[in-house]
Amino acid sequence: MSHKIAIIEDDAKIARFIKANLQSKGYEAITFPEGELFLEQFALQNPDLVLLDITLPGINGFTVLDRLRKFTNVPVIILTARSNSNDLVEGFELGADDYLTKPFSLDELFARVKAVLRRMSVHEQIFQEESKLSIGSLDINFAQKRVFALGKELRFTHTEYMILEQLALYADKIISHEQLLVSVWGKEYRDEVEYLRVAIARIRKKLKEAGITNSSDLIRTYPGIGYSLVSNTNTTQV
Repeated sequence: MSHKIAIIEDDAKIARFIKANLQSKGYEAITFPEGELFLEQFALQNPDLVLLDITLPGINGFTVLDRLRKFTNVPVIILTARSNSNDLVEGFELGADDYLTKPFSLDELFARVKAVLRRMSVHEQIFQEESKLSIGSLDINFAQKRVFALGKELRFTHTEYMILEQLALYADKIISHEQLLVSVWGKEYRDEVEYLRVAIARIRKKLKEAGITNSSDLIRTYPGIGYSLVSNTNTTQV
């Protein structure tokens, strides 16, 4: 079955161009000229991946992404002509999985799309039903890809979950920035440490909001090296 990709782009010429080229690669592609219409039809279309422009009529792409993350973890690649680093950070803080600045080559677009979809599929059948891990007040069900903190289920994006999964699989070991980036994003992203920094900050924030107040001790930073999920931390609760 081919993957369905939603393209939210108000420039009709660009939208048609991206759609035609994705279709040439065997993907099913649908386009939306603005964010509200996409959000209204999301459940009906149920895309596997979203290509989201930032500058849109009505609500902008950041607002679309923020609202999208309230009910789905579908992977999102931001497409934008804005190369401001603050925009990149904001996109990742809202839960984007990747970021592509216009103009971009078709080869680069195809590579990003393939990488994100590969990250999704690689983890689909890895773990058995009984594969679970408990670290303090944190419980991870690998088979179901569900995470609980103090008994409360947390909502993570696909990318955030994969980072936490990698840290959990190697609990108490330091995982280098490069190893995490390659495992989660792919070898093309081995130097994109900012991607990882923002994602880790989001994971810690969600853990803290769930009541684990020492989330920085649970996921420990080793400056210039990487991160470690520490199993012997006395998890502080509120």
